[in-house]
Amino acid sequence: MIFPLRDSAIRLRFPWVTLGLIGLNVILFGYGRLLPPESYRDWLIANSLIPAQLFRSGLVHPFRMLLSSMFMHANLMHLTGNMLYLWIFGDNIENELGAFNFVVFYLLAGLGAALLQVLIDSTSPIPVLGASGAVSGILGAYLLRYPRARIQVLLFFFIYIRRVWIPAVYLLGFWFLIQLSNAMNSLNMAQSGGVAWFAHIGGFLVGIILLLAMRPYERKRLWKVLNRES
Repeated sequence: MIFPLRDSAIRLRFPWVTLGLIGLNVILFGYGRLLPPESYRDWLIANSLIPAQLFRSGLVHPFRMLLSSMFMHANLMHLTGNMLYLWIFGDNIENELGAFNFVVFYLLAGLGAALLQVLIDSTSPIPVLGASGAVSGILGAYLLRYPRARIQVLLFFFIYIRRVWIPAVYLLGFWFLIQLSNAMNSLNMAQSGGVAWFAHIGGFLVGIILLLAMRPYERKRLWKVLNRES
């Protein structure tokens, strides 16, 4: 198991938006946990994305469902994992895009991730929730912008535990391949549940596209790299 701790990319500004997004997710999770168990379950489902119900209530409700589901988390481990990745990788993308553009980026990545999951599994009655789609978009943008950055991780192998530095291109590339493999395997299941793998893939790809759209020099840099390799 690999557990990221920090990265080597330098940021020039304090990541107020990243911190605010983390705070909002934590506050909503805490609010839900203060509700009685039955009320918490109803509140969680009401604010989650249910693919089979997405377009059954007009146009306003689907947008609210897509948006609110990005800030819901099923349990503390789910929340902690997403917020850790958001903190480690989100600050650099916020620094790159600026506060306002980063908010737009985050929301569009989350929406794109959710829509791909719905497209693949449109009849599913299982709620889809969590910030992982938007965070996956950040990972895609980070891979494109900082492929040579190094990520410090805790490496667990049975009783062997060690802190090591891994280049972002290897760590995030491996992460994407795992998501893709699990997503393909989920297509063979009668009913998928647990992890919205295609939301991770959708968010990752949307994040790359958004960074290229928001930063023209990234398109030029990528074009030069591709031409050099070809």
